[in-house]
This record gives sequence, C-alpha cells and structure tokens, in this order.
Amino acid sequence: MFLNCQRASLVKDAYIFKPDCVILDLEDAVSLREKDSARVQLYNTLKYVDYKGVERWVRINAVSTEWYKEDIRAAIAGGCDGIRLPMTETVDEVKEVDRLMTLAEEEFGVKIGSTMLMAAIESPLGVINAYSICTASNRMMGVALSAGDFRRTMHAQTTATGDELFVARSMILMAARAANIMAFDTVYTDINNDAGLLRETELIYNMGFDGKSIISPRQIATINSVFTPSTKQIEHAIHIVEAVEESSKSGVGVLIVDGQMVDIAHVEGAKRTLQLAKAANKYEGDLV
Repeated sequence: MFLNCQRASLVKDAYIFKPDCVILDLEDAVSLREKDSARVQLYNTLKYVDYKGVERWVRINAVSTEWYKEDIRAAIAGGCDGIRLPMTETVDEVKEVDRLMTLAEEEFGVKIGSTMLMAAIESPLGVINAYSICTASNRMMGVALSAGDFRRTMHAQTTATGDELFVARSMILMAARAANIMAFDTVYTDINNDAGLLRETELIYNMGFDGKSIISPRQIATINSVFTPSTKQIEHAIHIVEAVEESSKSGVGVLIVDGQMVDIAHVEGAKRTLQLAKAANKYEGDLV
C-alpha cells in the first residue's frame, strides 16, 4: 500500500489495516518543493513508528532526478526493508542504486546486502529490458508494473478489460519467473469500483502474479480474497501432494485426483497453494 510521506498523519497508522507491505512514497505523491521535508518525515517514520511487522519499503525518486541519492541514504539510515526504484529502464540504473545502497549500508552500520530492491517498470524500454533488469542485482526480490506512465508512453487508453496492458504484464511476469523473483501488478485507481478491482485482481492472479499494489486500504480485503486459497483449493492441493507422493513409491506417474488427471508437474502448484494458505493462517500442515 502506497503512503504519502509528506505528512505524519498520512503514514503513522497504516499498520492497522494489515497490508503485507507499506511503500513510503517520496516520488509521485510528493510535490517538488516538499521533497526535502518528506525525506525528513520518512526517516523519522522509519525510526520511530512501529508497523507491527508490516514490511516497510521506500519508493525513491528516479535516477534521472537530483533527489534519489539522498532518498537512498535516508531510507537505509531509517532502517527500511527495501527500496522501490521507479521508472526503471536499464541495468545501469539498477547497478547505480545497488552501489549507493551498499555505500549507505556501510555508512549507517546496516548489514551489507540486507536491504532489498524492487524495480518498477513503467515504459516500453523497461518492458523490453525486463529480464536484464530482474537479474541486475542480487538484492532484486521483485519487479512491478506501473501502468500510468506505461499507458502514457504507449499512447494507450485505459480499458475495463486491461487489454492495453496484456503484453507488458506477460513480459514482466515471464522475466520475473525466469529470474526467480516475484512479480507485482499495478494499482487499480478507480477506488470506488469494487467489481472492477475484483475482476482485475482475478485476471492477474490467474496470469500468475504474486500480488498487487494498492492506493487505498479499502482495496485490501478484495485482493486478499482472491489471493487466499479457498477451502476447496486447499483440500485439492493436499490431495494432490499426498497422492503423487504415494504413487511415486509404486512407480505410477499419472493418476486421478478429485476427478482430475495430475502428475508430478502439479505438485509445485499444489505446494504453492498450501504456502499461500499457511501465510493466510488457513493451513497448518507440513506438506509445503
């Protein structure tokens, strides 16, 4: 969930909504004349606000700006969990941020390499370079699509079906999977359109994304409802893992589980379902 760092009132209580992660924003949400004061607010928020275990990330300003270097220092000095780099288009940008993060960790006594990095891809060039970006740093834990600027640079219109984003979503997702990192979808900006949010979240869940960025706490429940496995899905996953493991002892490679043909290739997906269920406190077994 993105939070505007300009004022303490906008960031201090966000943990009560129980997002998986908050992104303290120094970029788009902050006006040009407030960049320095927002950075001070960021540092104090990271140092003194208890987010009750919610991950705390910082969206810095782009490498093309004058602010990103001090953004990195303030974020790491405050003890953030990770940095989100906006407008990522090239490997060199990632390597520059990685280098500055290491210098800041050395400066402020933070374990070298412990601060994570996420790249936000927002342009055609970024999409084309997605795999190189995903593999440019050992810190890189995920990549995200940011659709506002992508639509603008593509001269595309916003549609209810998201057709204008299908290629970008697919390429970013494939790059993330090839690099063995996570992939996150863009925000849904029509805050009062719950049906539209549900439809889009189901789309990106079915594509294979790991999560979705949000701009309002009211969106959390809808997104969690899609990404949290149902009781039926959990039971089916348990049946798959148990059946395939049992059949492997007798040398049987293909079998029927709950009326569906499955084989060893289905086990990874079943275990991921159980991992998601465990994270949501809906499964306590040991088959993961």
